[in-house]
Amino acid sequence: MPVKELQKDNIIYEDNHLLVVNKQPGCATMGLPEGETTLLTLAKDYIKHKYHKKGNVYLGVVSRLDVPVSGVVVFARTSKAADRLNEQFRQHSTQKIYWAIVEGLIYPLDDDCIDFICEDPRHRKMWITKQADSSNNAKEAKLHYRRLERLGTNSLIEVQLETGRKHQIRLQLSHRGYPIIGDRKYGSKVILPEGTGIALHGKSLTILHPTTGQEITFEAKIPAFWSSFLS
Repeated sequence: MPVKELQKDNIIYEDNHLLVVNKQPGCATMGLPEGETTLLTLAKDYIKHKYHKKGNVYLGVVSRLDVPVSGVVVFARTSKAADRLNEQFRQHSTQKIYWAIVEGLIYPLDDDCIDFICEDPRHRKMWITKQADSSNNAKEAKLHYRRLERLGTNSLIEVQLETGRKHQIRLQLSHRGYPIIGDRKYGSKVILPEGTGIALHGKSLTILHPTTGQEITFEAKIPAFWSSFLS
């Protein structure tokens, strides 16, 4: 069932400069045709009604997640906050932590993944190439993972991103033989219920507050469907 409004339980943090939301799987962060619901439109409606705003509501999208992915998404409520936060992301001074459930018993248990990633627009997915050159416009993708727990024949892992490439976690793990549960685009054999998304979650995001400069970490609860794997 399509989401009609932003639920209070999904608000992680808000002040005059920030709105931080736990995005639910199946919802696009932004970028859909006018009139279609995205997390951005839901967040704007939330601000508009809560604070009785007239006219257009400004929200700057400074972080985003793929449609089937859940977790922390940060919006800036002023253009100045957006500029400062975007600069943090450009300088890689933020810290993004993801949790994922992958198929198989991942090995090594703790490792760095470094690849060159290209986009395949025709099939709307990414792929890995051995080298970057002018013909493929490949970009370097780096992440670090560690296994948190064995879940039967699957693994719960924590991923720390060093770069923020499109579909990066999904592709790099699948390339090593450990697709994310439910991620059929990148090789998962597990079929999850419609609207569930995939077992990839933006668990936490650490930034410097755009006005106070204080380091602040936002954490998002994992989706309910994960309980069937974690138990």
